[in-house]
Amino acid sequence: MTTLSRPPADPANRPKNSFKLKPWLLEGMPDTSGKRQGPHGRPSDSHRPQAWWKVMCLTGLDYFSTLGYQPAIAALAAGLLSPLATLLLVIVTLAGALPVYRRVAKESPRGEGSIAMLERLLPRWGGKLFVLALLGFAATDFMITMTLSAADATAHVIENPFAPHFLEGQQVVITLALIAGLGIVFLRGFKEAINVAVVLVGAFLALNLVVVVVSVSHLFTEARVISDWWTALTTSYGDPFLMVAVALIVFPRLALGLSGFETGVAVMPQIKGHPSDTDANPAGRIKGAHKLLTTAAIIMSSFLITSSFATVMLIPAAEFQSGGKAEGRALAYLAHQFLGDGFGTVYDISTIAILWFAGASAMAGLLNLVPRYLPRYGMAPAWARALRPLVLVFTVIAFAITIIFQADVTAQSGAYATGVLVLITSASVAVTLSARRKKQRKQVLAFGLVSVVFIFTTVVNSIERPDGLKIAGLFILGIMVVSFISRMGRAFELRATHIKMDQKALEFTADNTDGPVRIIAHEPKHLSASRYREKLQHAQQANHLPVDCDAVFIEIIVDDSSDFEQELHVVGKLRHGFKILEVHSNNVPNTLAAVLLHIRDVTGFMPHIYFRWTEGNPISNLSRFLFFGEGEIAPVTREVLREAEPDITRRPWVHVG
Repeated sequence: MTTLSRPPADPANRPKNSFKLKPWLLEGMPDTSGKRQGPHGRPSDSHRPQAWWKVMCLTGLDYFSTLGYQPAIAALAAGLLSPLATLLLVIVTLAGALPVYRRVAKESPRGEGSIAMLERLLPRWGGKLFVLALLGFAATDFMITMTLSAADATAHVIENPFAPHFLEGQQVVITLALIAGLGIVFLRGFKEAINVAVVLVGAFLALNLVVVVVSVSHLFTEARVISDWWTALTTSYGDPFLMVAVALIVFPRLALGLSGFETGVAVMPQIKGHPSDTDANPAGRIKGAHKLLTTAAIIMSSFLITSSFATVMLIPAAEFQSGGKAEGRALAYLAHQFLGDGFGTVYDISTIAILWFAGASAMAGLLNLVPRYLPRYGMAPAWARALRPLVLVFTVIAFAITIIFQADVTAQSGAYATGVLVLITSASVAVTLSARRKKQRKQVLAFGLVSVVFIFTTVVNSIERPDGLKIAGLFILGIMVVSFISRMGRAFELRATHIKMDQKALEFTADNTDGPVRIIAHEPKHLSASRYREKLQHAQQANHLPVDCDAVFIEIIVDDSSDFEQELHVVGKLRHGFKILEVHSNNVPNTLAAVLLHIRDVTGFMPHIYFRWTEGNPISNLSRFLFFGEGEIAPVTREVLREAEPDITRRPWVHVG
């Protein structure tokens, strides 16, 4: 076998750019698109995986940090029913989301997540469009995580009793400053530090444990608080069935407490597996991921239930409203009330730190997600493979969202919940389809029921709070427009990330020591001996080839034209006595150009390829090329070669007759 060491789409002789900003922005951009992994992606060879509980802290930056605002949002949304609605949330978490993502972890151990599962289960253009839509919701999830976390960190800064008075009313300015600081960190080069996450999460959970234990102890020492709550609850709702019904209605508003599962799968490559793990079967890593997901879900569920009782019973309802001291910071309110301003300030600092770092986790997720899909689809500009341009784009978008929502935590909660719910719903649908494909009836029924629950929750949340759909719709529209413009703009690139030729194919192309290598393009729909003879005779007559020339036929079999980049395998075959090079690919002309350049580099001989003119309208043929990888083959092949090889003396010849 022979292999290209670098993609032929990256010519070695490029003019030097004297503009200094552009090289700095594009620093670190990989040669092969679709291979780049962000800070939460596949680690480098020198990276040392960590114990699952340490990696759990990395996930906890997103998941556990919601304790900073989730209890206040739950109390505002459900009121006296907050404990019951939170209990429903915990049931859905442990009986629904957790089993779904344990299955996702098993089927995507390299951190691809549920979107990649759906990509595999839903191929071709329909699958690509569905993935693009999911990316819009994922972008909503991550972007709102950044802006909401920064806004809640701002609330903890302003409401602290030791904060300067001039900070009051400056929520937007402080939030923008926090987001700008996040962007600067990534522009300088973010390096993931699990140890920092362990310290932040460990301190935050310890402080929350102290606050919750002290608060719950006050519930038991002041028995009237519980009786007052129960009296108010029964007076307002009376019938237990009415309580459950109302709790089900308000439950979607609490969906923020489900965040973090997708991140938990994304960080799987960081988990230290068993020494016997292989790339094909990383059983130890999967087991560690299961421990991570289960432990995180149990810890979070325990905090959610206890905090929901404590906050509703111990904090006046008016304090949860806009402008109240408990708005977006219920546990911080209790920390200051029962443990003093000194401890409360320590709690505020810990909360601000983990919320800000949760924004970093979300930024890292975006930087991992976009290069994983869009460049590989050909649906992003080339600079989307680089870190810094993406950081600037995401920072500007975060600025816009913050200004639109005026750094209001409650106002952004609906959009955040929409992004979280759509991702979990897509994961539940993905595992249901996977179980169906594997004919696992019990799993199909169980995961199907979970899918129905999440679909219902997503629909209700979207109807009640359409902000999430609006933002996701804008992201989806932007992704679609940019994607198809980029796809057309990159139509004439070489798309081969790697090329391999088997021994027979190499012998066919290197057999003629006098050169050149004569190759006849042949459509693989007609494989009869007479068709090959007719094609050879036409090439000889139209191009004045010698009668005894040793020509090789090349056939490109288009599998999935929606793919953009692909590793090519050139297989040599003998059919009816004719030499055939067979290649499975996503398009014809770009593949032909890549193979011709590879043959030139491997054999040292200049390839000549022979075509017939394509019949039909040129515009319709161009459309067939853009969407189906076929159409106007000869001129497009020549254009791809011209783009890839600027030196005309080294460019393979294209003959059309």
